[in-house]
Amino acid sequence: MDHPHLLDLSRVLGDAGLVPFRFDFPYREQGRKFPDKMPVLVESFRESADRIRKREKPGFLILAGHSMGARAAVALAAEAYPCRGVILFSYPLHPPGHPEKLRLDNMDLPVPVLSLSGTRDPFCTPALMDKAVKALGRRPAGQRWTHHWLEGADHGLKVAKNTGLTRQDALAEAGEAIRSWLEE
Repeated sequence: MDHPHLLDLSRVLGDAGLVPFRFDFPYREQGRKFPDKMPVLVESFRESADRIRKREKPGFLILAGHSMGARAAVALAAEAYPCRGVILFSYPLHPPGHPEKLRLDNMDLPVPVLSLSGTRDPFCTPALMDKAVKALGRRPAGQRWTHHWLEGADHGLKVAKNTGLTRQDALAEAGEAIRSWLEE
């Protein structure tokens, strides 16, 4: 939770008007390199969100995560966890090197979703995400999947130098997209 990239994303959420809370998954708390299986990650996310709801008593809760944490947030929201929405940074639409294995099983959520990805993210290309969102079909009002592309950014939101943009530009754009989404 103290990785510089996650601290940057936390600042983006804060600058957009949210109060971010961070936590480590069990494998990180234990100093292991390899992540736990998704059910363990989702349960850890649930326990952390429950603690936040009990301790902080927020008026509403939005689940958010980056990459694998985004997958865990989606899986938790798919279980109808009481949240107002989900913000996903660099959602890994497919496993590394397997674009044919789209992760569509939890994408049809009961709450609005804002997904932010770089156009150079090898785990979520614009063409594949468009295909995935179209597969969701027509959804009831208030249950929408919004995707915002950060031009030239990769999975870690680093931007290619030839774009003339910086990582800070991508983060600022992400923050603006979050503010706009929250106002909808």
